Amino acid sequence: MKILDKEQIYEADRQTLSAEQIPSEVLMERAASLVFDWLHQRLQGAPVNIHVFCGIGNNGGDGLVVARHLVEHGYRIQVYVVKYSENRSDDFLLNLERLKERKIRPEYLDGNSDLPQVGPTDLIVDAVFGIGLNRPPDPWVSNLFEHLNNSGAFILGIDMASGLYMDKVPENARPVLRSDHLLTFGAPKLVFFLPQTGEHVRQFEVLDIGLDKAFMDGLDTAYELLLPAEMKLLYRPRKKFSHKGTYGHVLILGGSHGKIGAVGLGARAALLSGAGLVTACVPECGYVPLQAQLPEIMVWTTPGQREHTEFPEQTEGHTIAVGMGLGTSQKTQHAFLSWLSNQNDPLLLDADALNILSMHPDAVEAIPPGSILTPHPGELRRLIGPWKDDFEKLQKAQELVNTLKCILLIKGAHTLILSGNKTYVNSSGNPGMATAGSGDVLSGLITGLLAQGYPPVEAAILGVFLHGRAGDLMAYETGQEALTATGILNGISAAFMELAGGGDISRPSDALPRGPVKRRE
Repeated sequence: MKILDKEQIYEADRQTLSAEQIPSEVLMERAASLVFDWLHQRLQGAPVNIHVFCGIGNNGGDGLVVARHLVEHGYRIQVYVVKYSENRSDDFLLNLERLKERKIRPEYLDGNSDLPQVGPTDLIVDAVFGIGLNRPPDPWVSNLFEHLNNSGAFILGIDMASGLYMDKVPENARPVLRSDHLLTFGAPKLVFFLPQTGEHVRQFEVLDIGLDKAFMDGLDTAYELLLPAEMKLLYRPRKKFSHKGTYGHVLILGGSHGKIGAVGLGARAALLSGAGLVTACVPECGYVPLQAQLPEIMVWTTPGQREHTEFPEQTEGHTIAVGMGLGTSQKTQHAFLSWLSNQNDPLLLDADALNILSMHPDAVEAIPPGSILTPHPGELRRLIGPWKDDFEKLQKAQELVNTLKCILLIKGAHTLILSGNKTYVNSSGNPGMATAGSGDVLSGLITGLLAQGYPPVEAAILGVFLHGRAGDLMAYETGQEALTATGILNGISAAFMELAGGGDISRPSDALPRGPVKRRE
């Protein structure tokens, strides 16, 4: 699913109006009616106090349309107009008159108004600011938002959480009216997926408002959201007359004293991905643990007892992941950098391989083009330097991708996969996956897909999605707090079966329930 920037959204609206030969008020009515339908389907006329907060632009016009439909269906509502400016959009004024025709008189709020009384069992509809916001709200508006955030009421956002910008991080968190659930129009927005801004949107749904299909199909966007249906198209079923040699040979190169488990997790993930053969290359101390733990794999050892002091010279024919549990001793650094300088085929570089490279910035030039880098946030910071916000982080990460001609993962709640000039945003996973060893499983999974012949960007995309989906499936069984890296491994099989079987692999929804509304804490 394409993620549009602000100008692309405006252009999509213009193209739709032109193609259908309709005025903007008709598109507003269509979009806001879908919001009402969503809400009415869940409330079914329940006696909930609904507070609709409207700005004076087109987002406010959406809110007025929703309010009008709520009134016509017998709901108990109060409408507020937040007067942050004297510049009112034409569609806002038109729908304000239509609302007044239904004998509904909004309460106007400005810097001198008392704060509205909203209780924890009430419902707030947020239609104050939309995608056009480009400056901080006035202090009194920020005070209003803070008051509503603290009310305990369930907050339903329309298109954007008021106070969020499309293209930058708010100066501080206070001005944002957080959404428990957000109904956004036409396409998701990048800010829903970034840590500093996404925290203000607990859940979101995209409403199809009928934007011009020809325009949307031809639109090239810098960001795309990965959805389950697209993952099914990437999946390659196994062939009947295949054998283990058909599916490649993975080499997991890493481990040091006390960190052999990282290699074990990566190796098992590679096996579960479908790789035909898996070899782990570890120092002497890792031989017995891995042979006992994973009878399906082969184990090589290098001369060091507790750490790698040399790397294997003959690795042709292997798809290599390097770095898990490797350590960063001087001997290991020297061995790794010497080995890397002789590599020509793409690698997967993780963990301490990336940490060593951050200690030797000039050595990054030796990374073979097409390699996949999988840093966690701390490793990423060491690679690209500090950033002031998530947008600068993306800019610096893109510069690294352009320089190295590599694929870069930015791991997080919505892992980003940067390849060329495109960034893919993952939709699977849950907070329970923030646990030791989760990244080792991801690296092994991606490497196993690479060994089977998936192109690097497809291996990264599918590996990230399957990793998250496996975590989701196991979290439903164990709870997020009890999820471990081994638990994620146990979910990989079921995640693959969903892809192969064509079942529904979307997440269960915990959106607004029917009946009385209570905000989740």
